[in-house]
Amino acid sequence: MMKIVLIGYMGSGKSTIGKEVAKNVGIPFYDLDKIIEDREEDTVKNIFKRKGEIYFRKKESMVFRDFIQNNDTFILALGGGTPCYANNHEVLKNEDIVSFYLKGSIKTLSNRLEDEKKNRPLIASLSKDELDDYIRKHLFDRSYYYLQSKYIISIDEKSIEEITNEIILRLT
Repeated sequence: MMKIVLIGYMGSGKSTIGKEVAKNVGIPFYDLDKIIEDREEDTVKNIFKRKGEIYFRKKESMVFRDFIQNNDTFILALGGGTPCYANNHEVLKNEDIVSFYLKGSIKTLSNRLEDEKKNRPLIASLSKDELDDYIRKHLFDRSYYYLQSKYIISIDEKSIEEITNEIILRLT
């Protein structure tokens, strides 16, 4: 039984790293946003727009807790805000969960997100400076929750392989 949870800001590589770790250790990878989209039969973007953030955060917490309770072996990538609502960060403290915070600097996250702004409606219209400030504010607000993880992995100037190997090393 291995319950691995990846947390971090958008652009930190949770899904990319999660898939790579899953391939290397032979356990399934899941993305919480994708699970929510499948259950709601709608995109996260549309859920936010149609039903609001409060509805989404309640649904997210319910799906997160249900998934953790009803699955034994997995790698799960959380949404960037998941640990910050409904005391979800407390779940990361469970003995049977190994949580990793993929920690990136503002510069690293900004550079990554700059390339994919068009796919992310919340930041699509932001200038480079505005994006940096947006990330800075979120990291300030969220760092307490992110730091509840059992392990903190710096992603700055590291390849996918290096980050993956660092996680696998901590699992053994």
